[in-house]
Amino acid sequence: MVTRIISGQSIRGLLNYNENKVAERQATLILASRFGTDIDRLDFSAKLNRFENLTMLNGRVKTNALHIMLNFDRNDKVDTATFQQIASAYMERIGFGEQPYLVYQHKDVSHPHIHIVTTNIQPDGKRMDIHGIGRTLSETARKELETEFGLIRAEGRNKSEVLSIKPIDIEKVIYGKTPTKRAIYNVVSEVMRSYKFTSLAEYNAILKQFNIIADRGREDTLMFEKRGLVYSIIDNKGNRIGIPFKASALATQPTLKKVEKKFGRNKEKRLAYKDSIKERIERAFHRYDSITKATFTAELQKQQIAVVFRQNEQGFIYGATFIDHRTRSVFNGSDLGRAYGAKALTERFGNIDKAKTYLKPKPRQTYLKTEKSAKTYLEPVAPTTFLKNLLETTSPNYAPTIPRKKKRRRKGLNI
Repeated sequence: MVTRIISGQSIRGLLNYNENKVAERQATLILASRFGTDIDRLDFSAKLNRFENLTMLNGRVKTNALHIMLNFDRNDKVDTATFQQIASAYMERIGFGEQPYLVYQHKDVSHPHIHIVTTNIQPDGKRMDIHGIGRTLSETARKELETEFGLIRAEGRNKSEVLSIKPIDIEKVIYGKTPTKRAIYNVVSEVMRSYKFTSLAEYNAILKQFNIIADRGREDTLMFEKRGLVYSIIDNKGNRIGIPFKASALATQPTLKKVEKKFGRNKEKRLAYKDSIKERIERAFHRYDSITKATFTAELQKQQIAVVFRQNEQGFIYGATFIDHRTRSVFNGSDLGRAYGAKALTERFGNIDKAKTYLKPKPRQTYLKTEKSAKTYLEPVAPTTFLKNLLETTSPNYAPTIPRKKKRRRKGLNI
């Protein structure tokens, strides 16, 4: 069993995420602890109010929401009743047994997993300390529950085996299939939560994989000056379709300020996966004696890596971004090393791609000298001959003698 605990500042956002999955029939609410009524009688407002009644008791605490995920191996045979028992035992052992919490069984990926939503604000308004809870209480609880319920152990397995338990899949947005606002929220909230990006460009590179774009507007607009951000659905050609939504209108409010806060932390988090991405890139190259850009892209997709080549209007590639959907890490090619920059990569491609990408136009005069006749017109007169003729001032051709006019005496001026 693999556990993951994420703290947040929006209980509404966490609730929205799971309830949207229920609406899309990709999840089921299987347990509501300390809500005082049956699951069937709980609507969205009742769930939200139960949590907000606690969070409002201590307005000074900003981080007041917990999203806990318990992931099980594909070979674990766990039914709904067992999920309920495991969730209850886990929450008791990490000290949240007396807190209200909701347990959702998700069915959107191949491995079994449950999501738990709760708050760390107690009925007396005091905040429960959650610092380091994943390394201490959660780890102890995980090991005990693996033994008690006969689950496949996560400890002792190598890193690649643990990573084989896929993270939550994000569906590519298809305009009209799901209400626009909900579709944008589903993608943006999960990208913000789990992907490791270090710039707005990298953030957008991920979002575009799911047909979403975050736009600041043109630099000469008031929106750009006020650091606004709007989200839109895009089609396969990158054209915006449907109604755009301000970041502040979405449940988790993924504003530019919140996006930028992720950059520094993500730089450290993604380092653990750098070598893994480089190894898989090299694996794609080594499968062929000569590889084209299209084949390279297809090979990486098989390994859950998307590569986005940035090119100018003339079609020249000047950058590459690698998005690893397995580890949810993003790197520019140059961040992986010089060997993975745009120029180095394309030099390893076949002649067709190389010619299209890196043939720079030659100096203009070389085109003018392609014919022999053009060369004769462009050749200047030998400077020595020209200067010699110019300096020979005695020659009548260059310095003719001009006769001097006689002065005429004006009448009536004899004195």
